[in-house]
Amino acid sequence: MGRALVIKATAGADGMERCNQAFTVAAAGVAAGVRVSLWLTGEATWYGLPGRAAEFRLPHATPLEDLLDVVLAGGTVTLCTQCAARREIGPDDVIPGVRIAGAPTFVEEATAEGVQALVY
Repeated sequence: MGRALVIKATAGADGMERCNQAFTVAAAGVAAGVRVSLWLTGEATWYGLPGRAAEFRLPHATPLEDLLDVVLAGGTVTLCTQCAARREIGPDDVIPGVRIAGAPTFVEEATAEGVQALVY
């Protein structure tokens, strides 16, 4: 296995540029053939729900919905268990292909050999 990226998005509408950077880097990694795991935490958690990424608008940025589609097609997308629970989001609420998992899974992924973890 080659190198992998684990990317944690910690901002949503409250930090639009940071959020977009996380999604952009994740999609670029998938496009480059890198194994990518994108974690949506904090306010970014909302973008794991149907239609929410389509509402995100940032000038001069690729639409978040398009970036998410790329990551879903070639990587994994995970919502933080606690973040989802605080927003009353359950497994039946998320976009197909999005999972909900907790800190132990994040730590396992982020500390695996050959992984680069990035937090936005």
